[in-house]
Amino acid sequence: MMRATLLKFRLNALLRCDFLRKQDGSISIEAMIVLPVMFWAFLAAFSIFDAFRMYGINQKAAFTVGDAISRETLPLDDDYLDGVHNLFEYLSLSEGKSAMRVSSIWFDEDNNSYRTDWSQTRGSAVALTNAQVKNWHNRLPVMPDNERVLLVETWSEYVPPFATGLEEREIQNFVFTRPRYAPRVCWEYCN
Repeated sequence: MMRATLLKFRLNALLRCDFLRKQDGSISIEAMIVLPVMFWAFLAAFSIFDAFRMYGINQKAAFTVGDAISRETLPLDDDYLDGVHNLFEYLSLSEGKSAMRVSSIWFDEDNNSYRTDWSQTRGSAVALTNAQVKNWHNRLPVMPDNERVLLVETWSEYVPPFATGLEEREIQNFVFTRPRYAPRVCWEYCN
């Protein structure tokens, strides 16, 4: 009985001396909980910023390639397309993990459909056919009969700098440009 009373006395003494209200060491415990979350949030914000930056860089590179091709008055060839693909990889920082498709598309008003003059690719892309572009009314601009546009499509891999929940993805661009100095841009031959 004496032991129980002594234990009760000591417990009451601990409670009276504000043992439960002491806050010694609470900052270090809070820091151990909060710092990893803050560090992850900083890395996630950096990764998201980097993803948007890479999307912008890739889009600007695709517009640059489309603009360069649209200014050509001589027929394009394999060497030219290899050069603009290398230019795209350089501008987009893609390090060889990209694909590009360049197509000349015109509008056939009689059939109310789009058609391809030619389509050339670099990387893993596949050339466009007339059947694929026939009903691209929602993807291409409204054009008068026999008007042409150059379509530049690019694909580039994006790998986030940190594993914070963003996954690897492919950045795609779909850019069309009207030929600048000639009615059309030809591919090694013109019909």
